[in-house]
Amino acid sequence: MGAPTQVRYTLTMSCVDREGIVADLTTFLRMLGAWILEASYHSDQISNLFFTRQVVSATSINTPFETLRARFAEFAAIFGPDVEWNLHNDAEREKVAILVSNELHCLHDILGRAVMDELPMDVVTVIGNHRSAEAIVNAHGFDFNYLPFPARDDPDFETGQAAGFDRIQELVAASGAETIVLARFMRILPQSFCEPWRGRLINIHHSFLPSFVGARPYRQAHVRGVKLIGATCHYVTSDLDAGPIIEQDVLRVSHSDTIADLVRKGRDIERLVLARGLRSHLERRVLLDGDRAVVFG
Repeated sequence: MGAPTQVRYTLTMSCVDREGIVADLTTFLRMLGAWILEASYHSDQISNLFFTRQVVSATSINTPFETLRARFAEFAAIFGPDVEWNLHNDAEREKVAILVSNELHCLHDILGRAVMDELPMDVVTVIGNHRSAEAIVNAHGFDFNYLPFPARDDPDFETGQAAGFDRIQELVAASGAETIVLARFMRILPQSFCEPWRGRLINIHHSFLPSFVGARPYRQAHVRGVKLIGATCHYVTSDLDAGPIIEQDVLRVSHSDTIADLVRKGRDIERLVLARGLRSHLERRVLLDGDRAVVFG
């Protein structure tokens, strides 16, 4: 799990759109001697915001990284008080925590990709509310924390649910995680959990949102007789299955497919959509635009 052979800095920025932003930004990078490897831009006509992602070669800039951050902070101020930006050293891999329940196909896929170094991240902990994931996690050499939640008919359900999420936050904080992935974690997260992780809490929903939100979407799809099923990778907000969408895909199905067939076929597309969405997030390709996400390819 070594660092990339060519160290790169990734800059992302959004601000109120105006004339001359690209010229100002490229002039600043040119003054640093930056060798631009990738450059993406988007001007949104609805929100009147400008978005950019720039990747530069670290070896082309003869400035310590923290000094570079300070210089860019001063420069970014010219774009107004609402400017949002981030400068990331790609040699520093993202620390990721994974939450999972009993459906383990997405967990299998993510851990396999992590072991093969296909994703620029370090899995720092896996938390499950069932023990079914423990053997898989241990076999891949990662840390597993079992954290049961009370059943819904338990008289202490509300208290136990709140305590469970408090404990998850403690475990995540102790792990140093910077991003949380819900790999089919079948619990509705409270607002107090979602808000601090805005833009860093990723879920895979087994439906092509906004269709069939909530539980049992494959059953809902079967009842409606749909001819396409899909999966959606999105950021989690306090509104159920309504956060900014990062990645989606669909698969054609037939009237002859049973609910079990839809579930089996859907698992394949869930794996791929989560992996693609997670990679976009890790590579700083996703910028938030209110309830929407700008995703640079």
